[in-house]
Amino acid sequence: MGRLVGVDWGERRIGLAASDELRMIASPAGVITRRAGKRPPVAELLRRMAEIGDVDAVVMGMPLDGNGDETPRCAEVRDVARAITERSGRRVSFVDERYSTARTHRAVHEAGGKVGDHRHDMDALTAALLLQGVLNGGAVMPPDDAADQG
Repeated sequence: MGRLVGVDWGERRIGLAASDELRMIASPAGVITRRAGKRPPVAELLRRMAEIGDVDAVVMGMPLDGNGDETPRCAEVRDVARAITERSGRRVSFVDERYSTARTHRAVHEAGGKVGDHRHDMDALTAALLLQGVLNGGAVMPPDDAADQG
């Protein structure tokens, strides 16, 4: 059984996390900084997945609004998911990422840390939190049918 990669897709930064081989523990795996006005950095994401190694599937946070409805950014997440599947053959599923940043901030505080001390890796920590929820049996949104249709 290969690893899962978690992705917290943001406007400025993309947080990455990876599971262990047994899919029990999610760990932060870095941050990709996005450049304003540039295409989504899919190639860099695929390169990072190759560095992680033995990746079976990807779980991406879906940026729903407070009511659970899709936001305009959801279309970009779905486009990136399709690109990942087309270019790597890896299946991409989605998880509701509502309030995930707030949960990450709370987890840092509960661990005795300060958010400011983790400012540069908050996105990777958030990706790890999202992925750990999936590893713990959390609900995963089904993959996009459009990704399977090409």
